[in-house]
Amino acid sequence: MTITLKHKNLVLGVCGGIAAYKSVELLRLLVKAGASVQVLMTENAGHFVGPLTFEALSGKKVCKSLFDPHESAPIQHIQWAEDADAVIVAPATANLLGKLANGIADDPLSTFMLAVTSPVMLCPSMNTNMYASEPVQSNLDRLKGYGFSILLPEAGELACGTTGPGRLPEPEYIFDRILNLMTPKDLKQKRVLVTAGPTREAIDPVRFISNPSSGKMGYALARAAEMRGARVTLISGPTTLSPPNNVEFVSITTADQMCGAVLKYAEHSDIIIKSAAVADYKPAQVAAHKIKKSKGQETLVLDRTRDILKSIPRSSNHQVLVGFAAETQNLDEFARMKLESKQLDLIVGNLIGSEGTGFEVDTNQASLYFKGGSKTSLDVMPKADLAHVILDHIVKLVSS
Repeated sequence: MTITLKHKNLVLGVCGGIAAYKSVELLRLLVKAGASVQVLMTENAGHFVGPLTFEALSGKKVCKSLFDPHESAPIQHIQWAEDADAVIVAPATANLLGKLANGIADDPLSTFMLAVTSPVMLCPSMNTNMYASEPVQSNLDRLKGYGFSILLPEAGELACGTTGPGRLPEPEYIFDRILNLMTPKDLKQKRVLVTAGPTREAIDPVRFISNPSSGKMGYALARAAEMRGARVTLISGPTTLSPPNNVEFVSITTADQMCGAVLKYAEHSDIIIKSAAVADYKPAQVAAHKIKKSKGQETLVLDRTRDILKSIPRSSNHQVLVGFAAETQNLDEFARMKLESKQLDLIVGNLIGSEGTGFEVDTNQASLYFKGGSKTSLDVMPKADLAHVILDHIVKLVSS
């Protein structure tokens, strides 16, 4: 499964509110992702952002009137409703929410919306007290019942001077949720546990043993699983990444802490994906103070850390356990050995050191090794795409 907006037909509805300026950046993100975007504006929206701005970014004439004498097809917006792969209204005002909840169509946007059959995401944005009012909340409940996806507003200080919920989320977040809206939910109701990043094992208060893992692969897997409908827990060592949206996040530092967290969540997980680069060794003793330089050599005694994969109790024959093997040589041999010794259903192996693969980069080249002995070799691809390829195979294992 490849999740992309390239060549998708999207419609962006813009209502009259101060948050309309964020719709400009949202449109830019959608176009940059390769989507073809048609913009429909209410009359009031034009008081905040002019249609020429949206036309310049989308490359398409903005629809703002039901009876535009310059339009060659007066009912063109009905055709857009039939062709749309998804519709986003940002910001969605109380006025529009009321119209949609009660079947009122008296302008281009509301008329268009009643003809749409594709997925729709509404992004309410308004004064805090207006948003909290019983009529607006009743309309939102009704719209949810109709099958609309509602992206809840953020809380904060609003342009009107009030503080509370009602602020339109940032364009990057809305963009992420649009991808979520358009992703098939083949992992719905599944609990997925993902580990990511490195661990750190202290030598003294200022030094530690670690590795170059950036966590990008694990975070991509957690994000992809959430988009496919799973309830995701991400256990991560120290990284510079922000946790994916709508994912339970558990931060750890050491291998022992990661082991404890994994064992806590493993029993209730349908799928466990161990992509973290966990330290195999830790110092036998941690110095209480910084170790000072000496003239002679220093010896660091190491103990083995607990093998997390081997420690996971298989709570069900239907539970899928996935590991990772990053090697510098003999990938087939070491990956298959690890697959068997840890009783995995699937192991994702890759060679470190090749261009575009391994730690810290955004791409990877992997081979998938399965319990039955089969192997699938993949080309170099972005880790975000590789995450979905891995999940495609996991879905097959879950359903087999």
